[in-house]
Amino acid sequence: MKKNILLKTLIVAIFLAPMMAYGAETPVKEAVDHEARVTESPKSAPGGALQKNDHDAFNEKHMVVPESRPEPVATVSGAEKKKSQAAAVKKENDVWKTSSNVPSRKKAPDVSAKTETVSKLNTDEMQKRWKALFSKDASPDSIFCVVKPGDSLYVLAQKNHTTVEFIKKINHLTSDDIYIGKKLKIHTAPFSIVVDKAKNTLVLYSGDLPVKKYSVATGKKNCTPVGEFKITDKLTNPTWFKTGAILPPGSPENALGTRWMGLDKPSYGIHGTIEPKSIGTQASEGCIRMLNEEVEELYSIVPVGTKVTIQD
Repeated sequence: MKKNILLKTLIVAIFLAPMMAYGAETPVKEAVDHEARVTESPKSAPGGALQKNDHDAFNEKHMVVPESRPEPVATVSGAEKKKSQAAAVKKENDVWKTSSNVPSRKKAPDVSAKTETVSKLNTDEMQKRWKALFSKDASPDSIFCVVKPGDSLYVLAQKNHTTVEFIKKINHLTSDDIYIGKKLKIHTAPFSIVVDKAKNTLVLYSGDLPVKKYSVATGKKNCTPVGEFKITDKLTNPTWFKTGAILPPGSPENALGTRWMGLDKPSYGIHGTIEPKSIGTQASEGCIRMLNEEVEELYSIVPVGTKVTIQD
């Protein structure tokens, strides 16, 4: 009897054990699923929104706050960069043009700049340059040439825009005769002349450098013309064709002295004088007067075509 009861109890236990285990497992699984749904989405909270405490916990654990970053910088191509730079320069130039406090731009050297330079030059510097003009040593503003068949001093002077007298002085020649194979130094830097009427001076330039300053006489009542001219003709011991008279060379009334260098303005030129005391004043009829010995010196150096600038 007891054996039958024990056997029945054992059989019931075998059948009830799985059912009890399943019943215990179901609440745990439902709890886990609910927690997972709450974690994945804030909408799982009642009312479609998280409670305050739950919202804070959600942000702390699951939200990534984006870092503050500067505005993105556009990548500029080479062409665009040049265009931008050009626009910036134009803008800067426009500002420069409209500003009254910006210093003026540098200008190209002009006659007034030359005159100002002369006034500040040490006389010794001009004397050194003057002496160097007649040296037989090599210099940047000269060349050496070897006389070839057909050459003469006149031909060489014409080719190099200089004068026969100047070639002779540089090379210490006493005559016009030269021989084939002879080596000659020839000055090639262009000469120019600047006359200042206010100071009654004439300055000779070799290239951009002043080499000698002379005192001169200019026109009465400031009548000497102002501007840029060229020497068009040269005469030794000129005849003066004065109105109503012809005064030959050597005449005590010939105001032209021993040399004449005519300008491309008719009736005006650079010449000598019979009135040396007038040098340094306004005394002529409009021409530029020089002492005879000084005009002879200048005459021997500058060729036809030399630029002459006359300024107030």
